[in-house]
This record gives sequence, C-alpha cells and structure tokens, in this order.
Amino acid sequence: MTSSTTNGQTEIIVTGFGGQGIILTGRILGMAASLGDKKESTLVQAYGPESRGGACNAQVIISNTPIHYPYVNRPHILVAMSQAGYDKFAASLAPDSVLLVDQDLVHPEEAACDHFAIPATRMAENLGNKMMANIIMLGFCTAITGAVTNAAAQAMVRQSVPRGTEDRNIEAFTKGYDYGLSTLKGREKRAAGQTGALAS
Repeated sequence: MTSSTTNGQTEIIVTGFGGQGIILTGRILGMAASLGDKKESTLVQAYGPESRGGACNAQVIISNTPIHYPYVNRPHILVAMSQAGYDKFAASLAPDSVLLVDQDLVHPEEAACDHFAIPATRMAENLGNKMMANIIMLGFCTAITGAVTNAAAQAMVRQSVPRGTEDRNIEAFTKGYDYGLSTLKGREKRAAGQTGALAS
C-alpha cells in the first residue's frame, strides 16, 4: 500500500518526544530514499525547547523530481510516537493520508484518515532495548507505506546505528516490517470476507 502523493512527492512527518530517536528515523528515511532508492529527499528537523523529553519532529519529503520547498504542509504519512505529537499534527491529515501510531502511546480520536497501530515500544522492550522502538516503527512504516524500499531502509539502518548494534537493530527493523506485512494481510482477509459476505 502506498500513500497518495502530490506532484510525485511523498511528504512524511515523524513525531514524538526527544530521546525516542525521532530525528534519526527521519534521517534514515531520507537517506534510504536518496542513497538507496536514488530519489530526491529533504529533511527538516524541529525540537521543542528541551530536546530530551520535549516534542520533536522530522519532516521528510521524497520525490522523483527536484524538491523546491522542504517543509511539509499536509503529510501523506504521519508517524506518531507520542500523543502530543499526534495532537499537534492531527488537523493537517487529509482523508487519503496514512497514520501510523505506537498503539500504547497514541490514541487517535476520530482520525481523519486510515490508521495503523503497532506496539513498537513494547516490542522493543521485549527485545531488551526500549531505544529500538523507532527502528521497529521504521520497519512498520516501510512495510505499510512503501515510501522507501526494504533493502534501502535496512542498508541505512546498518550505517546509522552505533557500531556493534547493527544486527540487533536489523532484527528490530525486521520485526516491525513483518508486523506491517501481517497487518496488511489481515486487512485484506477481512476485506475479502466482507465482500464475500456481501456477494452471498
């Protein structure tokens, strides 16, 4: 499933609080698009007044053509890892946007668009490192949206994480990616079941 795009551009906002690796997630997405998938990409990062624990977001634009304006007005994809981050950007979502949330941390009330949830922080804790929740979410986002390819994202994860943690981070990415694929498959089955019920 790919989100809708404007002028061949995919506009993404990753939001959460400082210390969750939000900016790193945005950077990996942008680098995967440009270095791995050979597309144009831009990254704008914003922190709240205090970086750790304060609100922060990364705005990424991926395009097949040159990007003239690096700020996201209406995200095609919103990845929210904190309730405050979701609340800040919820109003900018369009009906054809895609919303991805950490299901234990974000409760989207009446979201304007389709949304997908993953217990990323809980899954990271089960892997023994809560700090890998962002990499799990990155894998989930890659599977659900197809904004970047799996191969490009994995290559950039390897390049971007601390030396010695590459394999564990790839494991985290893969867990998120697989969770995304099974989420999509589950939806397809339900949709097929509904059409089957309507047909009978």
